[in-house]
Amino acid sequence: MSKKSEMQRVIRAYKDETENREIEMKEVARWAAEKGWPLPIPKDPLEVLAQQFADAAREETRRDRKTGRHYRANHHYKDWRGGKQYDFWIDIDEAERGPFLKSAVTRREQMVGDGLQLTLDIMHWNSINPEKEPIDLPMDLTFDIELRLNAPDDDDEAA
Repeated sequence: MSKKSEMQRVIRAYKDETENREIEMKEVARWAAEKGWPLPIPKDPLEVLAQQFADAAREETRRDRKTGRHYRANHHYKDWRGGKQYDFWIDIDEAERGPFLKSAVTRREQMVGDGLQLTLDIMHWNSINPEKEPIDLPMDLTFDIELRLNAPDDDDEAA
């Protein structure tokens, strides 16, 4: 049995024992540790620091001089160099087309994956709840994006 399968079994055991249906994973982890589940070995401090830098880079935004809208300054992409895969970050204002395109395509693929999984999840919920009003969420986000593009910025509302 894989580690993830075993962890899923532990989650079900936690829910059975506590009778909680809405669970908080830190509580599951505490319960599992008390039952003897081995705690993970702490990460390499350099890996932790690198992740903190990545998180900071991901959160940096700037304001476009022409539109006044915020945009993400730093973008992540993966690339192979010398037979090894690396995680690279680029500043959008300095980026060449190729690396930025890789980043944009990766983010779009993440959105597609999320949309597919949400569609499958909704289809399942609807199939096991035929007596309830079905959930129907459109996956074409064009209108939602247009609404947000044309909504006032938070800064505009504060003025």
